[in-house]
Amino acid sequence: MTAAIRKLRNNPHFLFVHLPHILSFLCILAGVVWLLLLPLNDYSRQTYISENALLPGQVHAYFSGSEQNIFRGYRKELETLLPSGAPGEGPERNNLELTPEISDKIQSVLRASGLKVATQNYEYTSAGITHQGQNVYAIIQAPRGDATEAIVLVTAWKTADGELNLNGVTLALTLARYFKRWSLWSKDIIFLITPDSKTGTQAWIDAYHDMQPPSVQPLPLKSGALQGGLVVEYPFDHRFESLHIVYDGVNGQLPNLDLINTAVSIAGGQMGIGANLQEMWDHDDSYEARLQTIVRGMAKQGFGYATGAHSSFMPYHIDAITLQTKGDGWQDEMALGRTVESLCRSLNNLLEHLHQSFFFYLLMQTNRFVSIGTYLPSAMLIAGNFTIMAIALWLRTGYYMGSKPKPSADATSPNEKEKEQAASPQVKGEPEVTNVEHKEQKSDTNSINERQLALPLSFVVGLHLLGLIPLFIFNNLSHKYFTTATYIFVVADVILPLFLAVLVSQGFHPKPQQYLLMKSFSLLLLGIFLSTLATLNFSLSFMIGLLCAPLSFVSRISPTTDAPLRPSRGLLVHWSLGRDRPNASRVRMGCMGNVDASNGMVRLVARLDNRMRIARLLPILEKAIGRFLDTQTPP
Repeated sequence: MTAAIRKLRNNPHFLFVHLPHILSFLCILAGVVWLLLLPLNDYSRQTYISENALLPGQVHAYFSGSEQNIFRGYRKELETLLPSGAPGEGPERNNLELTPEISDKIQSVLRASGLKVATQNYEYTSAGITHQGQNVYAIIQAPRGDATEAIVLVTAWKTADGELNLNGVTLALTLARYFKRWSLWSKDIIFLITPDSKTGTQAWIDAYHDMQPPSVQPLPLKSGALQGGLVVEYPFDHRFESLHIVYDGVNGQLPNLDLINTAVSIAGGQMGIGANLQEMWDHDDSYEARLQTIVRGMAKQGFGYATGAHSSFMPYHIDAITLQTKGDGWQDEMALGRTVESLCRSLNNLLEHLHQSFFFYLLMQTNRFVSIGTYLPSAMLIAGNFTIMAIALWLRTGYYMGSKPKPSADATSPNEKEKEQAASPQVKGEPEVTNVEHKEQKSDTNSINERQLALPLSFVVGLHLLGLIPLFIFNNLSHKYFTTATYIFVVADVILPLFLAVLVSQGFHPKPQQYLLMKSFSLLLLGIFLSTLATLNFSLSFMIGLLCAPLSFVSRISPTTDAPLRPSRGLLVHWSLGRDRPNASRVRMGCMGNVDASNGMVRLVARLDNRMRIARLLPILEKAIGRFLDTQTPP
């Protein structure tokens, strides 16, 4: 062990250059392999209910029988208000808007059922698009409560996919009449009907917490703290086969896992309805299906866009999910109504807000998940590789600035010394390098060099502040110019690094140490940001870390760049890194990517290189010719 440490100390090039690259590559590889191991049974767990008060499926649901006739009657009344009757499924049906006549009819039905009804008009502009409409909502006051807690049931006139949700709205009206007759509710129940799944719900939830803009009307009627939310989407007229549970929120937020487990337990266990996640309709519980479910969930979480009306509740710490009917089977609206009833009964049993189960998880099946403690090391390992490279570059700027290992005098054999002396004879006028001078050069690697931090820090901080420009523009840009602005910034992202490279090298003439410090600070900040982000949005941290992984191995190309192969060079400069021709490799890399040297300088280096080669080869040729002539001379 001592010999190995001594050997490392005598080889600073391996210690400061090659070893960090090896460790970084191993961290990235381990992070990817860790993620691929998650679908295995040894790294995942069966889902379970942590909150005992939920009691999913422990009560009998009575929504059936005569309620189906009520449902058909309400649907018939709404269909008569549609233009030209009730068209069949198709684009014409999905283009129907929530008209004032339909809104008035919904209000009259809710009032006839004994609920307190109110409306909210909203109009606001986002990305140059003006959203306006009217939300209709009604409240069932809990007979056994004090109006401090509530459950919200949302049915949008149009689903998240833009389909007409006529059956969903009709089911909400039927459930409102049915729930009003029960005296077991300990929490208020709010029925919310919005024109669409995003803008209407967002306007209502903002106004519920008094966070709405001035153009959005405040709510005239409110209840207590929202304990949970359910969104129902039933966009077609035929029977359905299974329920698709959508749970992804904005910016990667997720509801409490107990809410999803309760919905799966009630749908699959009590009602006999199949449940699906992440649009995996034919999940066979294989490794490939599990991994595909995880990857789909990570993609939605990483992109962070709203996937339904439930996404509007996540920023306010309200757990909500969407139940979408899928397929063509034998389940009808009564089965969906009983599922919603049983879910509301479970949420009604809560004594406090959902907190027992996980808020950070990866679902690979309806009954199997991975907790944060298991999947977090995957993103942390990828983020750690940037920190390793940053520390290595920092140490390299202070202790070792060489680019090529210098062989020690002890490691060179006598034969090699003779060959070197024969190949490179001493030029007159040049002092001979003695062992004492060599030891002094070797001791320089143990000294600490003074770091020049002004330019690297200013450069890195300036680039981070420059990122505020696209952030501001895209948050305030009209949707008409969004595509054009995206293309402009993509081109700018390609040109800006080249422009900055020329500007910095020609304007400031930084030293090699300052280049390494710039990279060190950049990688250090990247590792810190990704490590912090992994605890909030694992998927986004993993995706960014994987895409930025090549930055750990990319180094500045210059005429003095080493010849040995490095993974960071990439395929573009792979041909120029032959070990047998190091000097030619340097000239080629100078021609390809160095912004410090002009073409004339590159040609000058090439000429000097050729002259040095000829000077080294002349003594060898003279000896070889002399030996040949000696063998040919007769005795």
